[in-house]
Amino acid sequence: MSSPRTLAPPPEETPPVGRFGALAGWAQRHRWTAVLLWPAVVAAITLGSTAAGSAYRNDFSLPGTDSQAATDLFEKHGSDQSGDSVVIVFEDPDGVAGARAGIEPMLADVRHLAGVADVRSPFADASAVSEDGTIAYATVTLDGKTEEVPKEDVAEIIDVAQSVATGQLRVEVGGEAARGAQEQEAPTAELAGIGAALVILVLLFGSLLAASLPLVTALFAVGGAIGLTALASHLFTVADFTPPILMLVGLGVGVDYALLIFYRYRHELLAGAGPEEAGRTALDSAGRTVFFAGCTVIVALLGLVALGLGSLQGIALAVAVTVLVTMAASLVLLPALLALCGARIQRHVLKQRAGNAGKGRKAEGDRWRAMARAVQCRPVPTLLVGAFALLALSAPALGMRLGFADSGNDPAGTTSRHAYDLLAEGFGPGFNGPLVVLVKGGRAAGEAVRGELAVTEGVAQASPALPSEDGALSTVFVYPATSPQSEGTVDLVHRLREDIAPPLEHATGAEVLVGGATAASQDVSETLAARLPLFVAVVVGVSSLLLLLVFRSIWIPVKAAVLNLLSISAALGVVTLVFQHGWLGAEPGPVEAFIPALIFAIVFGLSMDYEVFLVSRIHEEWTRTGDPSRSVREGLASTGKVITAAAAIMMAVFGAFVLSPDRMLQQFGLGLAVAILLDALLIRCLIVPATMQLLGERAWWLPALLARRLPKVSIERPGRG
Repeated sequence: MSSPRTLAPPPEETPPVGRFGALAGWAQRHRWTAVLLWPAVVAAITLGSTAAGSAYRNDFSLPGTDSQAATDLFEKHGSDQSGDSVVIVFEDPDGVAGARAGIEPMLADVRHLAGVADVRSPFADASAVSEDGTIAYATVTLDGKTEEVPKEDVAEIIDVAQSVATGQLRVEVGGEAARGAQEQEAPTAELAGIGAALVILVLLFGSLLAASLPLVTALFAVGGAIGLTALASHLFTVADFTPPILMLVGLGVGVDYALLIFYRYRHELLAGAGPEEAGRTALDSAGRTVFFAGCTVIVALLGLVALGLGSLQGIALAVAVTVLVTMAASLVLLPALLALCGARIQRHVLKQRAGNAGKGRKAEGDRWRAMARAVQCRPVPTLLVGAFALLALSAPALGMRLGFADSGNDPAGTTSRHAYDLLAEGFGPGFNGPLVVLVKGGRAAGEAVRGELAVTEGVAQASPALPSEDGALSTVFVYPATSPQSEGTVDLVHRLREDIAPPLEHATGAEVLVGGATAASQDVSETLAARLPLFVAVVVGVSSLLLLLVFRSIWIPVKAAVLNLLSISAALGVVTLVFQHGWLGAEPGPVEAFIPALIFAIVFGLSMDYEVFLVSRIHEEWTRTGDPSRSVREGLASTGKVITAAAAIMMAVFGAFVLSPDRMLQQFGLGLAVAILLDALLIRCLIVPATMQLLGERAWWLPALLARRLPKVSIERPGRG
């Protein structure tokens, strides 16, 4: 192998300015325009989104599944069972019948409330009262789907229902609409994350002004992205739980991108550059890394569109827009802010360096250089220990069950959780998640099917067959003997579809479909799990190709792909232990079906951010010196501190969402925080240096044929070593 070229521009020449440096130059010359333009644009977007409102809606339709076919049949044949409802649950130790005088007038009032289509009293249906008579429920049919009925209307239903509660009579309200209408808590998680990020930045830079610039950049970007998403919800299907995800991702990514640029800016000031030159150099180097990393995240998110689920596609597009806006803010707004505050920041940086030198402190990077040297002395043990730790944490993910949270996972103090528990106590654990079996045939066929279902293993009860308005369809409600999220219920759905339905269809000549919310959730989870490998392969392939183009090396993208997959699988293993197995006091249950795909898309892009930032500095040294060991040490010395700080900030922002009452946000926050922790500390600071040391010069090997055919793409500043 020929030795690498080590030529560098003569020191007296000014390195040529790339496109990103030119962008920084524009922002510096038009600093006030750039700074004032962002608040104006964000204000305009916010006013527009406030005036237009939002149209968030959930779409879990999956053509080709039994549950979707059942829903389509409901709508086609005008079944009144296809509408959403709210359940008012009553409990009286002396018997609910004794409280009838207070319950009936309340139900009459509910019948006349906005958003209510019908009310069925428990006293008109004996099956709505438990065997011992202490628990009963009334069904309130809404005049539309949950997302179509204003939350204020559902909240009024809850208030009117609970107005008859006494020391003897307990009244709780359940159902999806009631879950969404309950009073939301203050944004504790967001505020905690912002506060923690500010503290870390102040400790890192020793200046409130310097610390505030990355945070201000991120906040402006998040504000604009949330407004754009609200407007976009009128054109696309965007789930109602998207805004907090945007806040989480936008804050973490926004601070991370701005911090990488600001840290390089500070590095150039320490090297003797003036504020303007430092700004151009920072954007021409770290700015390229941010642009590459942002594009990788966006590509990964857009890959979620291929999974074919409406709500997930909307989330992917919304988060991609958020990343795009944060990237733009880091490349335009931050340089303008640096131009305004550059002189003050320069004085502080130089004063801080002089103070450290006077106190005899080690030069910046010495500790990281020493750690890299220690890793290089023992690369094999370091690599084996790190790989074993990642594999051990990944193991629980092999048994991960996907699903969706229901009222049984709500916080213990909510009325929807109380209603869920009361119904399970009075009518059995499967009552909260009935399976809806549709028989496309007359009532006789429906009753024949119902008779077979009633004696099926795992079925607690099967209701009489209910004919549709046109008589062409019969509906049987099947109540499992296990709770909706239990593995027993999953097995029952498969048993009904694969073992029970085919013989019944043959015997009756009628089509039998198993649907309902519980079966639909299972269909979505299994479809996502089946399509996830293709999505992972596409994202890994595209990202590896980009790394191949940037570093012109075979082993760099291979190493990055393997290590990124290990860090993500380890994070999912921790999520499985905590939320599926109930560690650390969490409510046991399945992992939210969207979580693996979302965590993979976001973490893979962020991991590429750290990968490019670290390896590009190693490559700079390798190009300049041709010494692979020294290149690794100097690369880690110049990036270790900022990578750790950026990771600490994102861990604080993501980890703060564990405080959220929403189970999905808790899982999302924990998964992202653990993945970032492992990636920044275990992988970037230990495993990558060990791997690069073992590879040596081979790390930059590229077959001659590929070297001639691949276009040259660089994320390093033109002419800089």
